[in-house]
Amino acid sequence: MAGHAHCDSCKFFDEHKVNGAQAAGEEGLCRYNPPVTQPAPESKGLWPVVATSDWCGHFTPEMSAAE
Repeated sequence: MAGHAHCDSCKFFDEHKVNGAQAAGEEGLCRYNPPVTQPAPESKGLWPVVATSDWCGHFTPEMSAAE
């Protein structure tokens, strides 16, 4: 891949809210996988927080964000 396809170009990147709060800086949520469970049984699962410049090995051209 020429350069990496960063999270902000992925359709599974959600820049609007960070686990129920306003996003801080270049952070957003990765919606590719289900929320991650927490150690306490009464805790809600949380979506992984990623930066717009992060990247992962799941990205394919089909996962590009809609323009």
